[in-house]
Order: sequence, then C-alpha cells, then structure tokens
Amino acid sequence: MSSESTASVATRETLEAAQLVALRRLLAELEHNAFWAPRLRDAGLDRGALAGALPDLATFRERLPTITKDEIVADQRAHPPYGSNLSYPLERYVRLHQTSGTSGGVPLRWLDTAESWSWMLETWIEVFRAAGVDASDRVFFAFSFGPFLGFWTAFDAAQKLGALALPGGVGTSTARLRLLLDNACTTFCATPTYALRLAEVAVAEGIDLTTSSVRAVIVAGEPGGSVPSTRQRIAEAWGATVFDHHGMTEVGPVSVPNPRFPETLHIRETSYLAEVIDAETGAPVAPGESGELVLTTLGRLGSPLLRYRTGDLVRPSTRDVVELGRPDLALEGGILARTDDMVVVRGTNLYPSAVEQVVRGHVEGEYRVELDTRSAMAQIRVLIEDDDVALRRALEDDLRAAFQLRIPVEAVATGSLPRFELKAKRWVRR
Repeated sequence: MSSESTASVATRETLEAAQLVALRRLLAELEHNAFWAPRLRDAGLDRGALAGALPDLATFRERLPTITKDEIVADQRAHPPYGSNLSYPLERYVRLHQTSGTSGGVPLRWLDTAESWSWMLETWIEVFRAAGVDASDRVFFAFSFGPFLGFWTAFDAAQKLGALALPGGVGTSTARLRLLLDNACTTFCATPTYALRLAEVAVAEGIDLTTSSVRAVIVAGEPGGSVPSTRQRIAEAWGATVFDHHGMTEVGPVSVPNPRFPETLHIRETSYLAEVIDAETGAPVAPGESGELVLTTLGRLGSPLLRYRTGDLVRPSTRDVVELGRPDLALEGGILARTDDMVVVRGTNLYPSAVEQVVRGHVEGEYRVELDTRSAMAQIRVLIEDDDVALRRALEDDLRAAFQLRIPVEAVATGSLPRFELKAKRWVRR
C-alpha cells in the first residue's frame, strides 16, 4: 500500500476503498498499544469489533474523537521519555526524532520501526518525482542534520530514489554555496527562508545563481513555498522552479506539490486519511472554505496518530480531479497558517503568512514584525533593511489595503536583522 503511487489511483472511490483496507490493518495492529487500545475499545473499534470489518470511513470518523498535540505531550510527560504510543516492544524501533520543543520547552519525541521509516520515505520520493528529480540528479540538503525528522526522511528518500545526496553540514553559508556549485547540484532542499538567505550570500559573493545547475528548489518547514510573492522571489533568485512540501515530526512527510498548480499541495492519501474540519465545531468544511487539517497515519504502524488535529489551517480546493490530475485532497495555497499563529491587532485577525505575502511583494531581504501587546491596544510595526522612503510608503499602503489596518514600516540598518537557516522567527512579541 505505501509503495503505491497516488497517480495510479483513478478515482476517489478506489482511493477510499484502499484507505479503508489500510485503516483496518492499522486498527488491528494496535491491540497492545497502551495509548490507543483503550481509546479504540471505548469507540468500539478494537480488534474484537473489527472481526466483522469496519464498514466504512465515515463510521471511523463518527466513533473516534479527534486528539490534539496537548494530549500527546501530556502522555509523553506521564510516560517518559517516549510516551505510551508504541505498538511493539522497544527493541523493534530503529529511529528516534524530535521537535525543537513544545510550549513547555520539552521536545516531542517520536520512535519509528524500519517499516514505518520506509513508509515515510515513499511520500518524499513522490515529492522528488513531482519536482522532476530522478536518479540522474544531485540533491543538495542545506541542513545541519539535527534530530528533526524532515531532514533525514528527505535525505534517505533521495538515496532510495538513486540520486546523489549531498549533506550541507554545519559549515558557513559561503562554504555550503561553494559545495553546491562545485558539485553541479541540480536540486536544492531548504526552508524558504534559507533559500532566500543563500541567494543573498550569492549576491554578496558575486555569484549569479541563475547560471548554476540548480533547476528545482524544494522548500518545506514554513508556508513560504506556497506564498506567491515568496515563491517568486526564490524562483527569480535561483532561476529555478520552486516546489513546496510540508510534514510534521509526529505525523511524517505529508504533502506532494502539484506541478500544474504551484500554489496547491496534495495530501498523499494513499498514506494518510485526511479531513478538514471547522476548528470550533469539528464539522467538515466545504471546498473553498478554510479549516483545520486532521490526519490519520495509515502506515506508521509503530507509533501512529489517529484523527490528529495538526493545527494547520488549510483550504480544500474547488477544482475537480480531472483538472488537478489526481484525486487526493488538494489544498489551495498549501498550509495557510497555524491555528495558534493568529494574532489580533485592534480587532483585525492577522496570520504571518498573509503578512508575508504582502511584504515579499516589496522586500527582497529580511524583515521583522514587532508586536507590542503590553497596552490595552496592541501595536504592530514592520522593520525592513531598506531606507527607500517610496518603497516603505508603498508597502504601508498595501498592508493597509490588505488588512484595513495601519501598520508602520520602518527602516533599520542593512544586516541588522537576524538571519535563519531553519524556520524563521520574524514575529517578535513584547
């Protein structure tokens, strides 16, 4: 199941039939999983109940409540260091990865069996194929290779595909740039922020990246790859096509880019059972409406998540299967925002990705958003490394038009704002 290409699935009906088979297999494997077994018994979805076969996907959604990250964090605190979401004896697990830290400062740890790891690589291989990457390519990974899952799944998938995989290591940006160029790499993998940062370094070094061998830039870790203005900045700087992707440590690599529609991501539904729900009511949302992405990991049997509220705000596409070229759930604009990222300024809801779309229409370099909530009326401003008065006024006008809110734009010295290799932290609250 996990090795089947989604492109071979012709209709929603055949896709959902395959999902139901995978879901039954998953539920049957959780008899000894201390986290899931009692929850499945309460929902009437334990192995005994499955003897008569789970009738359909709707029954699963109706019976089993959604779970949140807070519940997973609480379980790992109660059962350190890995929690109780383990389907097999500890000796069967071969990989450990973790997040940078939860709101309480403790990382979320995740164990995987060899089978689960192989299952996750299939999604990344499909990402590469969507970007036109094959065994003849040289793929450069601008990561320091810490314990984050996304680094390693991408690297191992490139190897499994047969491509030459080059680790960027912990060197300077200049050293990484030289390694990429010296080896005539054709594909570059990074966060959107670091793709722009390396382009900035190239300009400082007198290097024209548009003449390099790189023809595909694959980005993840931030919503920038599906933000049109950010994607355009990256594409112009590199002279390459930009492909977006997203995933999570606790879920795995999730989405695949649609080459026909650059702002659209597909959930790889041969691997994930996906839902988009109203964050307040839990009801499904209609195509074209935004809601929270909920995922069930169909093949990560050793440490699965069922009906997991990811916190990702998405919008199901209104395009049909024929136009999209595949039946999997399509997300217009990729990951729009995190449900917990929204800030309210003088009655206006602001999401970082929406602000970035406006800012990147004017600014090539770094920027910073400062939010002061110490008074009754929150204050916000944008800092940019450009003293062009006309540019700042134009950006202020576009921000006002987009959000019906006055957001001052101020200039700071070139190079004074922080640079990021991984996920950028441009929003600062006081």
